[in-house]
Amino acid sequence: MTPFPPAGVKTLAEEEIFTSPIMKSFFIHLRRLDWLIITSVFLLVGVGLCSIYSSSLGRGGDLNFRKQLVFLGVGFFLMLIISFFDWRNWQENPYLILILYFLSLISLAGLFFFAPEIRGVKSWYRFNGFSLDPVEFAKIILVVLLAKYFSMRHIEMYRIHHLFLSGFYVFLPAVLIFLQPNMGSVLVLLSLWLGILFVSGIKIKHFLILCLIGAAVFAWGWHSFLKDYQKSRVINFIFPQQEPLGAGWSQMQAKIAIGAGGLFGQGLGRGSQTQLRFLPEPHTDFIFAAIAEEMGLIGVVGLFTLFAMLFWRIVKISLKAQTNFPRLLALGFGLHLAIELFINLGMNLGILPIIGLPLPFVSYGGSSLITGFISLGILQSIKANP
Repeated sequence: MTPFPPAGVKTLAEEEIFTSPIMKSFFIHLRRLDWLIITSVFLLVGVGLCSIYSSSLGRGGDLNFRKQLVFLGVGFFLMLIISFFDWRNWQENPYLILILYFLSLISLAGLFFFAPEIRGVKSWYRFNGFSLDPVEFAKIILVVLLAKYFSMRHIEMYRIHHLFLSGFYVFLPAVLIFLQPNMGSVLVLLSLWLGILFVSGIKIKHFLILCLIGAAVFAWGWHSFLKDYQKSRVINFIFPQQEPLGAGWSQMQAKIAIGAGGLFGQGLGRGSQTQLRFLPEPHTDFIFAAIAEEMGLIGVVGLFTLFAMLFWRIVKISLKAQTNFPRLLALGFGLHLAIELFINLGMNLGILPIIGLPLPFVSYGGSSLITGFISLGILQSIKANP
């Protein structure tokens, strides 16, 4: 009979495991990760989970809370897995990026045939109680594609045909998303394109030309393509008093909830606007208003601090990058985060129309949370493999 080794003494098998080259490289990789990013994101998700659970109290079930926990586990696992892949594989295999781009177009087109229509919109595939939004994955792929395109042509940015060719890559998914219809995500794609153009070194003259073209397209689209409810959102954003019980209701209730929070908030599960269902969609579009009401100014400042830490680390990763591709890739993911953060806060504060975008890492939503972690996985790969 083989005696058990004394407590605290490793067996030969255990020593081989912990001293093997694979395990050594694994722990070395973990040390190279940006743990401030991971910490700030987990705290953001934690704040969101608290608010999602609180808003579920007045709605008779915590299914969204439990689903979000599953999404968190899946997202974190994918982030770790992706962080082990060298980002140079993206740089050296442009055909891989193009394949993923065309797959994203196919997935967007498939919505018109296989997605159920919800509130007049076809935006999600449904699988056994779970939803998949291919738009979120298309945003990530587009960031990678634009970073690759502009990193190869950064010394030729003075040539205007590069602007229109890169715009064509954005135009195809934007049209498919517009036809769902999903104007919020179209705005994100266009903002991403303009933002990456700007950091890539676009000429001011060319930028102004694009703005004029954009204004002309918007004026044409207003009369030709925009749905009545989309026009109503814009009009009631400018003149909310015209329809206080209609399109202007949501933003009025959000403002009331934010103002009612005070310094310390009304407490989780005690927000009057949130719990009495005056505040619409408190777990998605208006989760910021729900947090402000129940956690107060202290909670809002904490939320902004976490986002500031996240942006700081992303910018630091981009500045330390040795070549244009990883630099533009990191900045692209940072721009994506900043755009969706700005739009969601603008919706809650009444300075932007309601266009249905989540608060990154905070709002309920599997596709948004998982793709956010995928983006972080690519950023961690850049950080771990300089």
